[in-house]
Amino acid sequence: MERAAIGAGKGAFLYSAAVTVECTVIQRETPAAPLRTCIGCRKRELAVELLRVVAVSMGNGQSAVAVDTAGRLPGRGAWLHVEPRCLQEAIRRRAFARALRITGSPDTSAVVEHFTRLAHPATEQVNEEHEHTVKSR
Repeated sequence: MERAAIGAGKGAFLYSAAVTVECTVIQRETPAAPLRTCIGCRKRELAVELLRVVAVSMGNGQSAVAVDTAGRLPGRGAWLHVEPRCLQEAIRRRAFARALRITGSPDTSAVVEHFTRLAHPATEQVNEEHEHTVKSR
């Protein structure tokens, strides 16, 4: 509201005038699912398109990184594209320890094994069939 004075001195008369200001609100489009950042390539992606990993204590003060395919494991999670180059970058940059907020260098062999199984699913199936055949004898 704008105020102005008419006259001068003690007897000045004040009046108010209403001022209209147009205001537009800028809204960003938000995706239906939450966005997460890949710790390998640092690109933001929908959480459903990334693989969640969590730190698991091995009991002797050491930590290991476990794959959380169901998205239900407790603890702080980190997110990774299901691409070998993102895994290699995350290991090279030591991003697991930073993202999971743990000290030391965690054991990432479970994540590497998971990526290997994803890359060669037929080999795993043949090995499981072989183990089943050998156990049944």
